[in-house]
Formats: sequence, structure tokens, C-alpha cells
Amino acid sequence: MRSSTRKALEAAACVAALATGLAGAIATAGHAQIRDPIAVQAGREEKLNKRGAIAYYTRQWDLSDLPDYKPEQQVSGVIRQWGSNYFRQSSLGKAWKDAFRRYEPGITFKDRLDTTLIAIPGLALGLSDVSPGRKITSDELLMFQRLKDYHPTEISAVTGSLNVPGWNYAIGIWVNKSNPITKLTVEQLDGIFGAQRSGAFRGVEWDTSVARGPDKNIRYWKQLGVTGACADKPIHVYGYNLKYHIPITFADRVMYGSMKWNENLTEFTNYKNADGTTQLEGQQTVDAVGNDPCGIGYAGMNSATPRVKALAIAPRGTHDYVPLNLETLRSRAYPLYDEVYFYIDKAPGKPLDPKVKEFMRFILSRQGQELVQKDGKYLPLTAAVVRAQLKKLD
Repeated sequence: MRSSTRKALEAAACVAALATGLAGAIATAGHAQIRDPIAVQAGREEKLNKRGAIAYYTRQWDLSDLPDYKPEQQVSGVIRQWGSNYFRQSSLGKAWKDAFRRYEPGITFKDRLDTTLIAIPGLALGLSDVSPGRKITSDELLMFQRLKDYHPTEISAVTGSLNVPGWNYAIGIWVNKSNPITKLTVEQLDGIFGAQRSGAFRGVEWDTSVARGPDKNIRYWKQLGVTGACADKPIHVYGYNLKYHIPITFADRVMYGSMKWNENLTEFTNYKNADGTTQLEGQQTVDAVGNDPCGIGYAGMNSATPRVKALAIAPRGTHDYVPLNLETLRSRAYPLYDEVYFYIDKAPGKPLDPKVKEFMRFILSRQGQELVQKDGKYLPLTAAVVRAQLKKLD
């Protein structure tokens, strides 16, 4: 066979595989996809309330190495919380407040826990004392900086879930079941999902030390040592709409925060089917990989199907490949974990508001993290993470 003919056939096969993956991802859409954002959001509150009432994990870790909560001082007044709705839509937020008030009966709470999108604006404008939510974005950090001339203090309060939609689940890396590959390093993920860059924003600072050239791009399976049908084929990359927070978390963990993605990334977003069911972006990603032997994607464990498999991932600078499970997630040995932060306003050189400090100390205590474990969605912090957070309060 002539070389030009062979290349043409290979190109056609790649296009066919990509089309198969995309077709499979939308096969459940029926005759209509409802993409109006208000219509897609309808019913979200009810679904999250039902999910919030479930304890997904019964695993009980020994938390005796966490510090007991003992008040440093008696405090009183109102603690205002603005931010993540997930602490309202599960028992955890109420459990924390009720337990803390047993130690500090002079405290009351006034909450606006509607969405993480109001967390940083509420804190920056002096409307909130404690703002729970996902990782602060560069724009939010810049807004706070412009108003305050310093940055908010970031306290990691819980580790995200393994597979509970909405509860900051960890990111799994998925390939087709037929793919022989079983593991990747974070550097290889950067090569697959990222692109050459002159730097990246780390918070609000442009960092040129993380620049890399196109020689680090990984675009063909043979670059990963894969043999067989996909060896000479392009890697088909699937993932979430880049406006979502999950791609930002992925980019932070894998690409030093760069938003220079693989130029061939296929993005998915939530939509509703004609029957009113919601088609989540993670499920579409995994379905596409399940229909594409040469595909790879990132999504939560809740999207797993028999047609795909999750890869073990080695943290940056190592070849210690770690599978994703409850143990490796809680220990944070698996590098693509997520977490939820409580942002507080602590001006440099000034003491933290005593009532806020006491509440943060309670959340980071053994008693506070036992309530995380009881709720059964987020995972309790380790002693090492708690020690690091407590230092930020002084």
C-alpha cells in the first residue's frame, strides 16, 4: 500500500473513532437537548437536598491524632457566613453550628449559603465573616486585593468526596477499557491535556518558571509507549466546559494553573433531556471515552461505566503511582483531590476576629472533623493538614 494511501486511511479511522466517541456521548439525549441555563437549573435544589440527606460513606477513620477543641476564650456575637450551598443542603453546616454553640453559647449565626459564587464578594465587601466555597479564582483574588490591599486567608476545611456529585469530588483519569495503559504521571497529564505556554497565573502573579515548549506536548499514544490499534493514532481528549470550576482545579493540579489546553479538547456541558433528566458533563465525558478506543478524559468516579477504567496517577516529580480510592483520597496521596476552603479576612499584622478564630479552630478540631465523617460525603482532614491550617489563624 502506498504511504499516502495508508496515511489517508489512518486519518479517516481517527476521524471515525472521534465521531463515534462524540455520538456515544450524546446518544442518550433523545430528540432534544435543553440547554437554556434556567431550564437546566430547574430542580437542582430538590436533587441536592435529597443527595445532602444521604451519608455515602460509612468508613470510620481514627481521628484521635486531631486536636481536641478547647476554647481559648469565650466569645459572643454574630458570625455571618456567605458561600457554598452544600453546607446548607446537608446536615454538616447545622451540625457544626449546633456543636460549636455548646462551647460558645453567646454565638449566633446569620447565613447566606446560596452559592459559592457569593463567597468572596461577601467577604470583600464586609458582608461576611466566613466564606466557604471552592478555590478562589484569579479574578476574585484580584477583586479582594483591589479593595483590601492584601489577600484573604484560605483555610482548608474538608477534603472533597470520592464520588458524590456536587461535593467537590476528586478527578479521575479515564481511558477506554481496551487501552493497555494503566498509569500516568502528572507530567504526562500536562503533556496530554495542556499545551506549550510562556507562563501561568499563580493566584494573581504571572509565573514564567512554569513555561514549557511544544516538545512537551503529548499528542499520540505511541509517545506513552502504547502499542496496538491506537499506537500511531492521535490521543482524543475529552473534558468539561472550561468555564466550570472542575477544569480550573484540574489545571491547578496538573498544569500549574495554566489555561493553555490541548487544542483538540472536546468540551461537554450539562443539559437536560426532553424527559427532564439531567445529562451531566462528566457522564458525557466518560461515555465518549467508552465509545472511543483512542480517547482519554477526566471526570468524577460517579461517572464510571464498564467500558472505561481509571488510571493510577503519580504526583509531580515521582513515579509512585497512586490509585483513586477513599484511603488515598483522604491521605491526599492521590494528587487530583479537591477540597473546600473557608476564606476569612485577616489583615496582615492584626489579630483575627476572636469569634471567627474560635469557629475555625472548632472546625479543624477532632470534634469538628468527626462531624464531617458522620455526614458521610466530604472526608475528614488529616493531622498534617490540620496543623498547617491552624498556623494560618495566628
